[in-house]
Amino acid sequence: MIPVLIDCDTGIDDALALIYLAALHKRGEIQLFGATTTAGNVDVKQTAINTRWVLDQCGLAGTPVLPGEPEPKHVPLVTTPETHGDHGLGYINPGHVEIPEGDWKQLWKEHLSNPETKLIVTGPATNLAEFGPVENVTLMGGTYLYPGNTTPTAEWNTWVDPHGAKEAFAAAQKPITVCSLGVTEQFTLNPDSLSTLINTLGSQPIAEHLPEMLRYYFEFHEAQGEGYLAQIHDLLTCMIALDKIPFSGREVTVDVEADSPLMRGTTVADIRGHWGKPANAFLVETADIEAAHAELLRAVE
Repeated sequence: MIPVLIDCDTGIDDALALIYLAALHKRGEIQLFGATTTAGNVDVKQTAINTRWVLDQCGLAGTPVLPGEPEPKHVPLVTTPETHGDHGLGYINPGHVEIPEGDWKQLWKEHLSNPETKLIVTGPATNLAEFGPVENVTLMGGTYLYPGNTTPTAEWNTWVDPHGAKEAFAAAQKPITVCSLGVTEQFTLNPDSLSTLINTLGSQPIAEHLPEMLRYYFEFHEAQGEGYLAQIHDLLTCMIALDKIPFSGREVTVDVEADSPLMRGTTVADIRGHWGKPANAFLVETADIEAAHAELLRAVE
């Protein structure tokens, strides 16, 4: 059983990641010790509410959820209601959800003292940068030799808190597994695959909410010229973090441009070793998308 913590900014694709992790937890394949949240898709209070609500719908009411840092390290918070809706879950409003007070850093200290615990970061790297180096971490973020989705060169999570990402890579003592946009954009749901997922979930309470959650995401992607589909970045990231699908990549040195207005959030990988610095990232370059679709259905059935 793999010990896991997730650090997320729960919007729609984070919600799919949580559904998957909850399924693995109930199967006894992982032990999901808790979820912490960052501000990104929505503010940190709402990301905690969304995370608590999704896990409750998946039968994990006992799994702790704690909000993390409320703001990026050195820039004002920007959220994205146009992508994930006013509440972060598309057309779904989770309503009032009680979030107990607690120290997210203490939760991390308790479980990350075990080097086998996998930390999966699917939002901005704010909490990771604030906490310091982690032994075993997978990060969804950045884009490498691939167009950005927020600016021509920057991916959303890294653009929201470029200083957090920069500090996290600078502090890394072991390479961070990086799932970047060029890989995660390949994993999509469409109405047909969503219908298959809902049917496989069966009577699980979360299933009835997925159509309205994903309809918003489909409409957003269609407005962006991507088609009536949804890119599920964070779910693929979890599968890679847990070695549930075939993937490949290479060790590189990564840095992030944090202060330039033009290049804010741009991630740079020194593929040829120009900087002569130790690798601080394992950059995932390919993932088996067909296997990822099969793995999702296997987990939730």
